[in-house]
Amino acid sequence: MARAIVQRELDRAMFICALFAITPSQAIAAQCHISKYVDIPVTMSGSKPIVTAQIEGHDARFILDSGAYYSTIAKATALEYGLSVHKAEGARLVGVGGDTSLGVALANKFSIAGVTLPHVAFGVGGSDMGYAGLLGQDILGIADVEYDLPHGFVRLMKGRDCKDQGMAYWAGSRPMTVVKLAAMQDGQRHTLGTISINGKTIQAMFDSGASSSLLTLAAARRIGVTPTTAGVETDGFATGLGQGRVRQWKARFDSIDIGGEAIAKPWIGIMDQSLGEPDMLIGIDFFLTHRIYVDNHNHRMFVTYEGGPVFGLKPRGAVDSKGMRLDLSDQTNGPTTALGFSQRGAIHLTHGENEKAIADFDRAVSLSPNEPQYLLQRAAAHFDSHRPLLGAADIDRALLLAPHNAEARLARARLRLDADDHAAALVDLKAADSALASSSDMRMRLAAMYGAADVPEAALANYEQWLHSHPEDSGRASAFNGRCWARALMNTSLDKAIEDCNAAVRLRPGEASYLDSRALVHLRRGEWNKALADYDAALAAEPREAWSLYARAIVERRLGRSAQADADRAKALSIDSHIEVRAKRYHIDA
Repeated sequence: MARAIVQRELDRAMFICALFAITPSQAIAAQCHISKYVDIPVTMSGSKPIVTAQIEGHDARFILDSGAYYSTIAKATALEYGLSVHKAEGARLVGVGGDTSLGVALANKFSIAGVTLPHVAFGVGGSDMGYAGLLGQDILGIADVEYDLPHGFVRLMKGRDCKDQGMAYWAGSRPMTVVKLAAMQDGQRHTLGTISINGKTIQAMFDSGASSSLLTLAAARRIGVTPTTAGVETDGFATGLGQGRVRQWKARFDSIDIGGEAIAKPWIGIMDQSLGEPDMLIGIDFFLTHRIYVDNHNHRMFVTYEGGPVFGLKPRGAVDSKGMRLDLSDQTNGPTTALGFSQRGAIHLTHGENEKAIADFDRAVSLSPNEPQYLLQRAAAHFDSHRPLLGAADIDRALLLAPHNAEARLARARLRLDADDHAAALVDLKAADSALASSSDMRMRLAAMYGAADVPEAALANYEQWLHSHPEDSGRASAFNGRCWARALMNTSLDKAIEDCNAAVRLRPGEASYLDSRALVHLRRGEWNKALADYDAALAAEPREAWSLYARAIVERRLGRSAQADADRAKALSIDSHIEVRAKRYHIDA
């Protein structure tokens, strides 16, 4: 019943989205016509394709997520924008990392690409991930959709009388591949197609919200690859909607074939989680290197390779099925607007082409010198290119234009903390604190920076606010640890501190920094053996952590283990000669 209520609201949103104005048709063949509803600009932020919309007049940045069943907004963001959230009893959002509760919020006014829509429903739940939410298939799947991320756009389209025609209208003489898709219907609103890996049939979901392409462990085993197979590498953990995380590996396979586009020796991630029907997520690396038309009416996907790195490979060139080299030079007109240069620069930055990115950001800034976002983009590129002075100058200039920009304030505070200028950093931290909504996701970063600036009281207050408004976020383990550490530094509410550290360790067993935080609480309470056990475990994971060594030396001395204490203290000082100053700042005696 709850799912039906939610779907009814989302179906209403889909009907409203059909009000987008249609532009004149473009003929593809005599009987095939493709119409465009709207161009939606997409700007990369790291590995995330970002679409900017407005909710109740406030800018809201959504991740373009073709793998999302419907559009969602994080609960904290819904509250920040003044939306009422209604529970959908019994319904859950499911994704990488687990699941979360699901609610529904109705935006009275939602605008995207210059089109304003009344009364748009969002699913509510999941982690913020630094953005308002996910733009999903309730909008992307209303008709056809073209993913032209190499040129910074997603387009809502409509084909007519095209059943037997190719729909990659831009391709010209360039080879086009076709993937047959599963039909979208109630209960299945994903872009699902059949591909092959090492000659084995794989059901793949084309998911622009996935930061990398990932194969399920069960599918990898069917192909004959396991975590113990020679050459398979561990690759950390993946997180997503819930508080959990899943283990990842990566492996080099013999080949992957997507609709006839065969790629030899690809690196593909493997995750220890089921996706339900799909065996694999085809992620953003594929979308950034291909132009894709999804014909939802006839259940087909048309694809052209546009060049660039995909599946961990940086091809020297592309060839067709006969081995002839392809001309992939971009025949489209280059950008002429500040936004266009910003979008292309962001793609270059995602590909690691920093000089090209900076050149494009230079053009964006010159065309729109009073837009702080372009300065912040260029600053990020300068930092990535190890040019901190140029990056700092761009942040300073952005703050002259927008002194209440919390993102810029936090970026400059980070620079000042790295330069050990805590007084100047605190000016920016306090300004960001005043500018942020109480439920803002950025309060997590702010809290961590207050901690680094040795202002645990302010860190504690911000962790409290963040945890209150993010009840199911994947970052809760980090926030629990931060709140535990702040209380340990303040030497107050140590029972609550232990509860927080225990919660963090339960969510992330073996995390060295969490064990170190709990050890400090035990030290404060004079629980020497418990403190020693946690420091031992933390140092087993991170043997050169100077603070853990120095604090363990204090515990060892209390336990009468002078030789071990002297050795740990000496090692800590050899790693960080200022560690004693830090201990005195924390009022911890050696």
